[in-house]
Amino acid sequence: MPNRRFADGEMVMGRWPGSVLYYEVQVTSYNDVSHLYTVKYKDGTELELKESDIRSQSSFKHRKSQSSSSSPSRRSTSRSRSRSPGRPAKGRRRSSSQSRERKDDKKKTIQETNIALLVLVLFKPSENNTRRYNGEPESTERNDTSRITLEQKLKPDLETERVLEQYSLRPRKEEKKKEEIYSEKKIFETIKTIEKASSKTKELEFGGRIGTFMLIFFLPATVFYLLLMCKQDDPSLMNVPLPLPALESLWEARVFGVFLLWFFLQALFYLLPIGKVVEGLPLSNGRKLHYRINGFYAFVLTAAAIGTLLYFEFELHYLYDHFMQFAVSAAAFSMGLSIYLYIRSLKAPEEELAPGGNSGYFVYDFFTGHELNPRIGSFDLKYFCELRPGLIGWVVINLAMLLAEMKIHNQSMPSLSMILVNSFQLLYVVDALWNEEAILTTMDITHDGFGFMLAFGDLVWVPFVYSLQAFYLVGHPTAISWPVAAAITILNCIGYYIFRSANSQKNSFRRNPADPKLAYLKFIPTATGKGLLVTGWWGFVRHPNYLGDIIMALAWSLPCGFNHILPYFYVIYFICLLIHREARDEHHCKQKYGLAWERYCQRVPYRIFPYIY
Repeated sequence: MPNRRFADGEMVMGRWPGSVLYYEVQVTSYNDVSHLYTVKYKDGTELELKESDIRSQSSFKHRKSQSSSSSPSRRSTSRSRSRSPGRPAKGRRRSSSQSRERKDDKKKTIQETNIALLVLVLFKPSENNTRRYNGEPESTERNDTSRITLEQKLKPDLETERVLEQYSLRPRKEEKKKEEIYSEKKIFETIKTIEKASSKTKELEFGGRIGTFMLIFFLPATVFYLLLMCKQDDPSLMNVPLPLPALESLWEARVFGVFLLWFFLQALFYLLPIGKVVEGLPLSNGRKLHYRINGFYAFVLTAAAIGTLLYFEFELHYLYDHFMQFAVSAAAFSMGLSIYLYIRSLKAPEEELAPGGNSGYFVYDFFTGHELNPRIGSFDLKYFCELRPGLIGWVVINLAMLLAEMKIHNQSMPSLSMILVNSFQLLYVVDALWNEEAILTTMDITHDGFGFMLAFGDLVWVPFVYSLQAFYLVGHPTAISWPVAAAITILNCIGYYIFRSANSQKNSFRRNPADPKLAYLKFIPTATGKGLLVTGWWGFVRHPNYLGDIIMALAWSLPCGFNHILPYFYVIYFICLLIHREARDEHHCKQKYGLAWERYCQRVPYRIFPYIY
């Protein structure tokens, strides 16, 4: 067992991980198994360092004094002082000696230039030599050489420059200066190479290249399977909907045109100069992007447009009649958008690539997203798709299902189950748009690139899978009593309260930790300068927002009854999704916060479900 070099409590210099900078730290403990020192920085951050990353303070002081004593200025000063004693005519002799030195330097320069020119005459394959080898008389070369002027000698061409470097005819100071510049360039190039290599995504998610390749086909197949099942009289999961519809019946140009009109209408609302402009979180290069917060205004304008269509008796249940074709159109559009995003990302600078989508593997980067914030001018494609076309489209689809239920079953008003599903999900969407600024702190914006995963999720999965309960109720009406409806409403309110209050605490603390309104919150400081909340909802479980999400998802499915498990697919999917996100968040936070995250996990042991998980 190797002996430890530094004792507990000793003040040493510790290298900050991933850099060449050393800071003053205190040794707190030593692990005999891993041979790692636990050190504490002045800001309270604790990290584990190898012995090779720790230096004694005396070694730093010794180097500093050694470099200062051997500086050129001091050496020149000592030489000048040794010459000064015993010189009576001080000024005159110094000036004469300086003039002699200048003359000597000029002689040396002329000699070096003459030698260089001589080497050029002997070895340079000039035009004169070429003419001689081709049969021209030798006297022509001599005449050309005699024409070399003094100006040409004092200003040698590039070839002379090369010969001077080859034969070391430059003064040593100039050579030393060039070596220093070269070494600095070499260091910067090495740092740039290391940063480029370190920015590569090393740990692949979703099963790596094979897993992401399969998901590109599995996700659309899952959406179409669920929609076909809802059309069945018996929507059991094992009851395969046969025969499958013909491929030509799944595509309709008019439906695709309506989808494009919807997408570009939302883009137009996004570009309207209404709503405040805020800054996002700092990027890896320190830059902050600007975002216009007008999602709620876009929702109001959309509601006005839909109301106008209904006033002129436009049949909105057209969505229900062509629901599968709309899903196919959205999937085709998301695939085309993903291809465009990947092609444009190939020209993006290294600092604009996504940390999780820069693996160098085409399929993986195409799926997860190669570029972090793709923009066309000020139009942020990822931010726009995150909340606008899919999320607002989800509400429109639910409304279309409600009208379709009334028409198909000849009802004067929708069923209580349909009203609950529409109301709960409308509250969720309005809340997201009202608190639009909060999305700027999520991993979708700060970490994930914009590729097939988010494009398909935003434009296909959200509007067509999240509306599954409303679509199911059209073909399979379920009657519930008022007491049951009241109990389901209370459950949804509990989930919403947990979800909203937890997210509000987190977002407010991230924006301004020094806010007096948040003085009651306690936190653990980290090396990144951020704090980990250990009170409030975040001291209850590590991901209280996920807990609220799951409770709300259950409340959305309960109005569909218990005849089939299909309406509860969303709950099952949501639990699996959030557990995957939670595991990803755990891994990401452990890498980012180090020992501070381990202390947080000891303080808050439960992840999503208190006393269970």
